[in-house]
Amino acid sequence: MCTHDRTRRAPAARLAAAIAAAAVLLGLGPPGDAAARLLVPMDLAQSDHLRAYGVAYHALELGETAEWLLNYRGGSFLLADTPANRQELQLAGVRFEPLSGGDEAGLYGEIAEQNMQAILLEKAPRIAVYAPPEDVIEPWDDAVMLALEYAEIPYDRIYDEEVLAGRLDEYDWLHLHHEDFTGQYGKFYASFRNAEWYRLRQQAMEAHARAAGFAKVWQHKQASALAIREYVARGGFLFAMCSGGDSFDIAL
Repeated sequence: MCTHDRTRRAPAARLAAAIAAAAVLLGLGPPGDAAARLLVPMDLAQSDHLRAYGVAYHALELGETAEWLLNYRGGSFLLADTPANRQELQLAGVRFEPLSGGDEAGLYGEIAEQNMQAILLEKAPRIAVYAPPEDVIEPWDDAVMLALEYAEIPYDRIYDEEVLAGRLDEYDWLHLHHEDFTGQYGKFYASFRNAEWYRLRQQAMEAHARAAGFAKVWQHKQASALAIREYVARGGFLFAMCSGGDSFDIAL
């Protein structure tokens, strides 16, 4: 077991905190700092966490920078204190706290002393959600798309046709959720194999595979999985959850 000498680290941490605080007070804070900032807390004090993400995203869309304060009050955001940002926060029902220079200095000092980090955000990512077209029936809502739509964060819905056509490079971030890349039509065979929606889903997936030139659905899905792996190797960001992550690994 490795232990750390806190007595040796403390002076360095205090020095870093003092430098960060002094930089803010002197107007020499992190790049992109505005004269006045708005703290958007993401702890239990926040009234609408999802919409808060949306407001931060929209600021980036407008060419502003923001800071994501990892581990500080739930991963809060720092935005420029502008009339436009205040108005959007108020209309979205998102709680925010105006910061004075002293408040901001104290914030950076706390981050320097604790297991926290301020990340500069400069670009609004282009997002794609890997989700089937309407003819491939799913008896549930995609939680990710619901969250993005509620937060008013734009995204494109893509599937195997777009993936195999090479369109992944149009996006910075790909999300996949309830997907079975093994070609076995999901994990619900035992419970729903006789349900009409399940049979229609199977027929639609088989039709999509044939249209793409594959004899079997698993071959179609494996080709998509390989294309996604190459996208990640080129620097694309993939977030997979639920059956998406497990079946993706199996398909490879």
